Amino acid sequence: MNGNDIISLGLGIESPWKISGQTLNQESTPHELRISLSTDRGASFPCPVCKKPCKAHDFRENTWRHLNFFQHHCYITAAVPRIRCEEHGVKKIEVPWARRGSKFTLLFEQVALSLVKEMPVRSAARIIGITDKKLWRIVFYYISVSMNKLDLSTLTAIGFDETASKRRHNYVTVFIDLDKEKQPVIFATVGKGKEVLRQFKQFLHRHGGHADRIVEVVCDMSKAFLAGVGEYFDKATVTVDWFHVVQTFTEAVNKVRVLESKQKELPKHTRWATLKNADGTLTENQKEALAELERMDFFTAIAWRVKEKLRWIRKAATPRAATWRLSHFLLNVSSMELHRSPLLQPVIEAIETVIRHRPAIEARWQSQHSTARLEGLNSLFQAARARARGYRNPMTFIAMIYLIASPIGNIINST
Repeated sequence: MNGNDIISLGLGIESPWKISGQTLNQESTPHELRISLSTDRGASFPCPVCKKPCKAHDFRENTWRHLNFFQHHCYITAAVPRIRCEEHGVKKIEVPWARRGSKFTLLFEQVALSLVKEMPVRSAARIIGITDKKLWRIVFYYISVSMNKLDLSTLTAIGFDETASKRRHNYVTVFIDLDKEKQPVIFATVGKGKEVLRQFKQFLHRHGGHADRIVEVVCDMSKAFLAGVGEYFDKATVTVDWFHVVQTFTEAVNKVRVLESKQKELPKHTRWATLKNADGTLTENQKEALAELERMDFFTAIAWRVKEKLRWIRKAATPRAATWRLSHFLLNVSSMELHRSPLLQPVIEAIETVIRHRPAIEARWQSQHSTARLEGLNSLFQAARARARGYRNPMTFIAMIYLIASPIGNIINST
């Protein structure tokens, strides 16, 4: 096998195409290797519509950027014909090494997308030697192709949550297929609240799904989210994931701590001590802080004790046990005289939230789904945002979400 055969194999070049020349321009920086492709005179080419072999009508020279050859930039040049088909008229053929309309080879785009998944777009663009705008165009193209092929006809269970796209309350809401183990993201849109449910319903119908087939929705206890589910997915059972229940009480404890710290000095290390579980990885300083809180009967200690009681509910083995434990929890906290201080108002509100959403919370023990994976994905999305030091607009952030956790990965691997 000679050098031309190896290059042809790497590019996926087949008859009637062949390598007709190679030149290395050492005057440019970096050096440029240019590979010329051609066909035999009188060769036939398949019609891009019906695939029928047709003769060339005319030719136009095109150039594509390819993967670097060692340290040299590599370019592919070929005179691409337009054919005259008896049925479809004059059409430009498709070349096997690049997609229509692109100035890059398929292999170049595959490597570019793989880099973007692991590092900021600007850094990836610098490595491969193109502008970040051109790289974003590649990313958006493959995301569009992948998402247009998405089939949601069998979708029955969804989970969704918002993730911050920028500071100052800028959010993107991400939807996942709860029955899919890998690449579960199926939709992401700017904003949060009831409107995103309407947008997802439209997206679902465009991709073969139907709102009436959705039997379960897992989400947090946001009023807007729950209102949207009730309006657009009224056949579905709502399940509140336990993570969001714990999160509600954790935030309440922190609010009590902040309010109380304005009135009296709290023990050092209180903040992180109260955010952890009693049997968690507490440092000695944090253990001492909790002991002092309990000993001095701070309101923050009362709020923390309420939060800790939740773990007993979580350990319920059956739906019936969960119902009993939740009833016992509500009865127990009602005897703690939480109304004796306005500082405990955040805890009271958290308890009222549990009472209001009790059926959805208890559904957790009937369901096989949770949003734990979505919370894990959120950490990946935020890590990507941190690496890139933010994105120019929400659409580029959504593109990165799709690239990380949607079926776009299948497109990359098959390119």
